[in-house]
Amino acid sequence: MSTSAQLRAALVDALTEDGTLADSGWRSAVEAVPRELFTGSYFHQVTGSVPTHYRPVRQGDEGWLEGIYTDQTLVTQLDGRIRPDDVSDSTAAGSPSSSSTLPSLVLRMWQQLDVQPGQRVLEVGTGTGYSTALGAYRLGDGNLTSIEYDPVVGAAAHSAVKTAGHTPRMIIGDGLRGDPEGGAYDRLIATCSVRYIPVPWLHQVKPGGKILVTLSGWSYASGLALLTVTGPGAATGRFLPGYTSFMIARPHDRPPRPALALLPGEERTSVIDPAIIGTWTGSWVAQLAAPSAERMGAGTEQILLDVSTGSQARTSSGADSSWVVVQRGPVPLWDRVERAVQSWQAAGAPHQEGFGITVSDARQRVWIGSEDGPGWDLPI
Repeated sequence: MSTSAQLRAALVDALTEDGTLADSGWRSAVEAVPRELFTGSYFHQVTGSVPTHYRPVRQGDEGWLEGIYTDQTLVTQLDGRIRPDDVSDSTAAGSPSSSSTLPSLVLRMWQQLDVQPGQRVLEVGTGTGYSTALGAYRLGDGNLTSIEYDPVVGAAAHSAVKTAGHTPRMIIGDGLRGDPEGGAYDRLIATCSVRYIPVPWLHQVKPGGKILVTLSGWSYASGLALLTVTGPGAATGRFLPGYTSFMIARPHDRPPRPALALLPGEERTSVIDPAIIGTWTGSWVAQLAAPSAERMGAGTEQILLDVSTGSQARTSSGADSSWVVVQRGPVPLWDRVERAVQSWQAAGAPHQEGFGITVSDARQRVWIGSEDGPGWDLPI
């Protein structure tokens, strides 16, 4: 059986070989920080289960340590309350609410943040504390502050980070409000997604400082953005290559809704193939156009439900290779999505690295190509 040190070394070798670990300092951090301190138990998704079920994996179970040192996200909490050690049955159903993000993504983001020696960093979303411990090892305890919303998760992370030998400043609170004591940070990194850039961040990161965060929404499309703060309350930046997603910050998650009931409405032919909004960037564009909508369905059968107004749109295949859309409610969801998708396609249908973002006190706008290109306001 392989030991923790052997498995850790193998993970380091794999991440170095694939180009993830390009910085020797971060490589040393991964070699030094045992991930099992932060994931004493975790959930493994049961393939094909409907609704989705998870099997708890605990210390001593077959494959427990090997799973920890596989480059994968480990779910550590369901529905904001259920931990692996709370499950008495063989499986549990629920929605992931906390996790230890796959190491390659954690390390890629730390390196994308471009933090320099001596700079102060605010981490929003401590989670299990593994990323926090890596940051404390690389940057020094005194340069890192980490905030966790969930007090149970935060207490466990604090204990694990301390056991790993580090003492960064760790806070339980709403990370969307930033540091409750204020601050002048050089960098901010978020391991949760948000619907818009929280205004306190724009005042707690110094001009010239950087914010790395995933933008998401109620349709759960995502894009990773790196912004430079240009002044108090203002920033500009670009979205980065790749496919990054995080659980949405709980204060930004959609409110509860009643069971979906598909109702009659106005029917017409869709001018775009509905399947396009099931792709990574197509779903992102649709979410920008209809930020209060939740997206369901697949392929040509898409469903949009506006959480705030109850407006609906649903699509299906029609005759002669056409597509049909039915809409109802005060917000013409599909009209907005069509216009947005057509604008994106006219710009060459770029991946998200072709998008940028400009933030001011008055608005937050995502655009394609340049600031004067087609764009959409975020729902701040």
